[in-house]
Amino acid sequence: MANLPDTTYGELLLWLLRRRKRLRVDGESMLPLLQPGDEILFAPHAYKKSKPQLEDVIVASHPLQNNLTIVKRVINIEGDRYFVVGDNRTSSTDSRHWGKIELANIIGRVTSKFN
Repeated sequence: MANLPDTTYGELLLWLLRRRKRLRVDGESMLPLLQPGDEILFAPHAYKKSKPQLEDVIVASHPLQNNLTIVKRVINIEGDRYFVVGDNRTSSTDSRHWGKIELANIIGRVTSKFN
């Protein structure tokens, strides 16, 4: 499993220019990569030109709870449907529970940990 880079000055500039969004992680589903309380930067609409790839860490709308935002890893792709899981499989509710998510549910790609 790939690590996320720390936020660079370039990523910080993109955040200041509103080309990145900041999100605080709740829960333990992405341990050890992301701890509860960690903040991440993600590229919203990163997939308008290209589609998510295997191993991408993504931010998505929960497929069953529209008001819930989730952070998961893509581990399987079938067309525009994505099987996503948390790195901490014992503490993650993910595609194993609610099935694949549609590309339309994916908000963006996580680009860095905000430090």
